[in-house]
Amino acid sequence: MKKYIKIIILGVLISFLNTSCSDDFTEVDPIGLINEDDFLTTDEEAESVIYGIYDLMAWNYNRPWHSAFFLKVLPGDCANAAGGNSGDQSQLQQIDDFEHVADNPSITGVWEGYYKTIGLANVLIEKLEASELSSKNKFIAEAKFLRAYSYFELVTLFGDVPLRITTPQTIDEFALARSPKSEVYVQIENDLTDAIDGLPAKSAISQPFRISNEAARAVLGKVYLFQEKYDLASIEFEKVISSMAFDLEPNFEDIWKTENEHGIESLIELSYVSTEQYDWGNFPWGGRPESNIHAQLMGPRGDGIFDVAAIGVANGWGFNLPTAKIGEAYENAGDMVRKNATLISEEDLIAAGGSVTEPDAGIHDYEGYIRLKYVTRTEDTDGPINELNYGINWRLLRYADVLLMAAEAYHKNDEDGKAIIELNKVRYRAGLPDVTATGDALFDAIVTERQLELSFEGQRFWDLVRWGMADAELSSYGYQSKHALYPIPSSEISRNSLINEEDQNAGY
Repeated sequence: MKKYIKIIILGVLISFLNTSCSDDFTEVDPIGLINEDDFLTTDEEAESVIYGIYDLMAWNYNRPWHSAFFLKVLPGDCANAAGGNSGDQSQLQQIDDFEHVADNPSITGVWEGYYKTIGLANVLIEKLEASELSSKNKFIAEAKFLRAYSYFELVTLFGDVPLRITTPQTIDEFALARSPKSEVYVQIENDLTDAIDGLPAKSAISQPFRISNEAARAVLGKVYLFQEKYDLASIEFEKVISSMAFDLEPNFEDIWKTENEHGIESLIELSYVSTEQYDWGNFPWGGRPESNIHAQLMGPRGDGIFDVAAIGVANGWGFNLPTAKIGEAYENAGDMVRKNATLISEEDLIAAGGSVTEPDAGIHDYEGYIRLKYVTRTEDTDGPINELNYGINWRLLRYADVLLMAAEAYHKNDEDGKAIIELNKVRYRAGLPDVTATGDALFDAIVTERQLELSFEGQRFWDLVRWGMADAELSSYGYQSKHALYPIPSSEISRNSLINEEDQNAGY
């Protein structure tokens, strides 16, 4: 049973969080004009705002049809947008086909979601730094982590972004130019360093959704890795590994089970619940649902197309189907353990008692496979309308990812012996033989291992970009060099007087 968190924070803290002013700021006070001198004077109040930041993070991965999950997964070569036809959820089809533009509502929504998360973190940090609350440092550390994580996502997706670490006090202060990516990274590193100093160890955390010292250190290692600071990255990953705070689930397929949410392999996980009893009349389509609506969006399409009951799967709305490329990658590697837990071929589905009926007539982008990772299973939902009440969590950072990033950092730092040890830990669980290669062959093995281990987790595309491999692997899908970053949303350019069309990412 998950702990259900109700957000108990002042409405003003949420209502006007954004990076730029809008027309109605002439009628209401912006968030900076907060006069609640007696607020954030107790642990309970500070904790309620921390819950609010986590809630915004979860919402940004679950904003109906505009999830950060899709922005991270769909550009890669493991997933197709799919859906009923080429026009179904057109904003997702654009992203999948590398045809997205600056007014794509999913891109805009995710941009705004991260800045709302950052805005609330800024409020908490400022208020607590000026307060006399004796326990304030632990809350500040947690807020700094959440701010740093949001900025890391933003620079990965968009490159140079406005860097706001204070709350605007006037309307004029909402305008903010893009800061160079290098400056944003400095702030991310500073925030994570502060967070590591103030966060408790995993063993001291009673609420598993909250960030531990070790998780913050792993993210700092990833930040260094993405900047090619391999020596610093390897130090952070080594500290996480030696802490023994996490381990690999013995069976790969068990990672995705409800009973293993916030399990031994999970460093960062966003929680959702199946207990809200949503129906078609009360589901908060324009709000912040507590269930994971994207699980239903990604379930194998019904309408008589996929009969998946024989394999214990419920039908959904048919998005995020596997490509033939990822299915073949598992076959070519002889990786049956992860293949069978990640996807199923049409042939294997039929052999198991299921069926596929005229997919071309009612499903887009079908290439012979159905995804099983994060799939819709009846035990993960509850009534009165099962489709609206999936409690499936997103796993944002797993220990297997840490081991593979450590392997990469060691290899790039000319420590192939250490790299092989960490790589083979992941391969052993998958039932694959040890890798003994060094040099370029070892790097190729790390590339393949990340492809197979982390498919449908939002890592593949951004790995290919940072390795300089995106053009070779994705050009046949429509990728061009401009697609290494998403465009700055048109709404940001129109509202922010310090960002003009000339400041847009190249090619958009």
